[in-house]
Amino acid sequence: MACSCSAPESGSPAPGFRRALWIALWVNLAMFVVEGVASFQSGSVSLLADAIDFFGDSANYILSLSVLSMGMLWRSRAAMVKGLTMAIFGLVVWGRAIWIANSGTTPEPLTMGAVGLLALLANVSVALLLYKFREGDSDMRSVWLCSRNDAIGNLAVMAAAFGVFGTGSAWPDLIVAAIMGTLAVTAGISVVRHARTDAANARATARSVQVEPCSSSAGTN
Repeated sequence: MACSCSAPESGSPAPGFRRALWIALWVNLAMFVVEGVASFQSGSVSLLADAIDFFGDSANYILSLSVLSMGMLWRSRAAMVKGLTMAIFGLVVWGRAIWIANSGTTPEPLTMGAVGLLALLANVSVALLLYKFREGDSDMRSVWLCSRNDAIGNLAVMAAAFGVFGTGSAWPDLIVAAIMGTLAVTAGISVVRHARTDAANARATARSVQVEPCSSSAGTN
């Protein structure tokens, strides 16, 4: 008869992943505050987008830490939430860029460039810290993608600052914001797909264990 043995916990987190998440969490929270203040001072939508992204990453790291010791199914569910959040963030950035384009506001480029450089240094450090975990489960992959997108976004913000400085127009800032939004949507879709695969594998493993007899109860009369 079938037994109620618990399923093995496949895909356990790699050693050092929890510590890396804590470091990434505090770096992202600090940069959210810095970029949030700078975005209002400069009027830059790309800085605001990056600040919101820092906040979203911080929330995602907290979510990852809360399910890190749980099974693959729960970690895949957490990754699903993060993927959907990333995609929604991208759509919000697109909406904000359209609103700024209609308002005709031009951001201040010097603040954009300086804060963008600081954010780049922070994100490159985090990305290097998390690089070795990029091929893990969907939860680990989502963390890596967040850091990678942040570093790319910071380079784009700095490019936008030079563009605004050279043209006196808000369009470089708006174009970069739109690119960052697109990156967030595509990365979110990738994470959701990976999470669905992990969840399906976890359910299949659980079902196969439930129908197999426990080795301890096997025997002959």
